[in-house]
Amino acid sequence: MFRNDLLAEKVILITGGGSGLGLVMARAFAAHGARLSLVSRDRGRLVAAAQELDPGGAVHVHAADVRDPAAVQAAVDSALARFGRIDVLVNNAAGNFLAATEDLSANAFDAVVRIVLHGTFHMTSAVGRHMLERGAGTILNILATYAWTGSAFVVPSAAAKAGVLAMTRSLAVEWGGAGIRVNAIAPGPIPTEGAFSRLLPTPELEQSARERIPMKRFGEPGELANLALFLVSDASPYINGECVTIDGGGWMNAGGQFNQLTRIPREELRERLRGFRR
Repeated sequence: MFRNDLLAEKVILITGGGSGLGLVMARAFAAHGARLSLVSRDRGRLVAAAQELDPGGAVHVHAADVRDPAAVQAAVDSALARFGRIDVLVNNAAGNFLAATEDLSANAFDAVVRIVLHGTFHMTSAVGRHMLERGAGTILNILATYAWTGSAFVVPSAAAKAGVLAMTRSLAVEWGGAGIRVNAIAPGPIPTEGAFSRLLPTPELEQSARERIPMKRFGEPGELANLALFLVSDASPYINGECVTIDGGGWMNAGGQFNQLTRIPREELRERLRGFRR
């Protein structure tokens, strides 16, 4: 679909880049000429991803927790020391799980919000200062469709993603005049091992999620990668402040992604949700 040199010489930093959708995007970016800096808490996954993407060692990795501003700044400094600049930031790191809200502890709520909302801010702030100095850059945030619909049983994630959507639109205005584009993608269900094991852990839940999508299927990783390629490339220079949905029409059909679980008797559901988290 795209020329192999679409992202030639662009330096792209991806949080959560060692697995899941982050690694899916990293593969696509590398295949189209980008130089990559991958950031994640799990150094083992980062090293394995780097070996897969470029056994010659051209992929830069840095283990960091996006909840820690100092660790984030160290990761950005490390990428700048390696490549001299960062052209694109992809905020993909996330945390999520299904839970009845009355069973959530303050620490559980805080953990998700600090990864998704605070982590996105810390990384955007650190990279944004560099981009402002250069007068150019592109930021892409990975959201979820319940950022604007809300959804039962994922309240911490929904609240945090809504904040990131507001941040996307706010910074698109604030930084647009400085040559920085800020956009977002809101994917529906796209099978990856980590996300599906936590959010759709049974065949019953998978089937229920599939049935609420008008196209009657889940998204494919390559479909998300193609959209990300377009939005971070020079093929979309006038798209700024936009959130592009890629969910087969799912959110328009059924609203919050996990709302169908309210049909299960409450105590039964709470027991099942606790079992998923063990």
